[in-house]
Amino acid sequence: MAIKQGFSQNQTQQQKQIQRLAMTQTLQQSIQMLQYNVEELQNFLKQKEMDNPLITVEMAAEKPTSKISGDSDRHEAFMNQIASDTEQSLFDYLLDQVHLTMRDTPLRRLVLLLLDYVDDNGYLGISNEAVIEKTGADEIAVIDAVTLLQQLDPPGVGARSLQECLMLQTENDTFSPEQAYLILEESFEDLVNRQWDKIAKKYDIQLSDVQAVFDYVRTLTPNPGAGFGKQEHSYIIPDLIFSIENDEPQLLQSKASRPKVSFSQHYFEQLQNVDEEVKAYVTEKKKEYDWISKSLSQREDTILRVGKIIFEKQSEFFMNQSKELKPLLLRDVANKLHLHESTISRVVNGKYIATPFGTFELKSFFSNAVNRESDVSADAAKEKIKKIIDEEDKRKPISDSKIEKNLKESGIAISRRTVAKYREAIGIPSSSKRKRFD
Repeated sequence: MAIKQGFSQNQTQQQKQIQRLAMTQTLQQSIQMLQYNVEELQNFLKQKEMDNPLITVEMAAEKPTSKISGDSDRHEAFMNQIASDTEQSLFDYLLDQVHLTMRDTPLRRLVLLLLDYVDDNGYLGISNEAVIEKTGADEIAVIDAVTLLQQLDPPGVGARSLQECLMLQTENDTFSPEQAYLILEESFEDLVNRQWDKIAKKYDIQLSDVQAVFDYVRTLTPNPGAGFGKQEHSYIIPDLIFSIENDEPQLLQSKASRPKVSFSQHYFEQLQNVDEEVKAYVTEKKKEYDWISKSLSQREDTILRVGKIIFEKQSEFFMNQSKELKPLLLRDVANKLHLHESTISRVVNGKYIATPFGTFELKSFFSNAVNRESDVSADAAKEKIKKIIDEEDKRKPISDSKIEKNLKESGIAISRRTVAKYREAIGIPSSSKRKRFD
């Protein structure tokens, strides 16, 4: 009896563990479903449809929205043309040029070998010494092959460093400033570090000439091969749609983000009468459908609720885009909806809202305040800093201390150190490096 009782207890414990494991897996899948964007959700449901013969998944056929604000049919055609034009890889593009412009000689075979070592950005990743060791070719032939490679389009391809890449582009440009190639070759580090007085003295030119070279170099590309074979379609399917109807704002769930999952009740009832094994199988598949249906409903409801909180907080921006976003934290929304902060993070990542003035990721509406007492967001402070710097006299750039003072006069009280941190975050150099001489 004791043995039987012990077995019964072990069996009960094992059943509980299995049930707990099933609940944990179901919970994890529900969390995943909330985290998926529309495309990922579609793929997930299509896989479920393949695994479950009792369900059918229908995705709403709705035209996707451009990530770029103000898309139009013309813009869509343009983007499609770009995608079509850039499908060719850099390797294939270079290979075509070699076949069209070079005769079948040992030198061409060396160039073809070099193509295998050109990375996606257009840089050559093998040394002359390694080519000589690999092929047995003489040094002059390898140098000639590298030179032929570097004469191909796009300009800058085949370089082994950023400096050489910029020099190749300058060499191929008849409109480059007179001293640009020489300065890049001999004084590259000085140019990068803005040691312009040193450069002007070395080449006996004006500071404005150095400025012109610097401005020109900034127009060159550091990655000449980056535009090949990587073009992605810039389209998304929004989860929410904001519109104004009869002067009334509306926030609705996008039809395209709401897949329809149907259950074959007739097929289910038929299979119930086959045998116990089949009955257990279809019963399990019915439970899966119930879970999918419930999880989809919860997902839609949670995204919409979060969207409404965002709209309430950022209503001024939605109604007038010239208004700045207000500070909003994930925990603010989590507290209002009585959800965990990680749940809100899953909701806003990869989910989009379409508006008459553009499409935005939900997480873009979140920003810290500049300090606890302020109702100004960090993003708004960064925009203000950028505006101040854009309007400065470039011959006498304004210091961080003066920016701090200007911000304080505008009602934004942050320290000079914070000004510097925000300025660096938006990619603006210090005042000494913003100075111009023209």
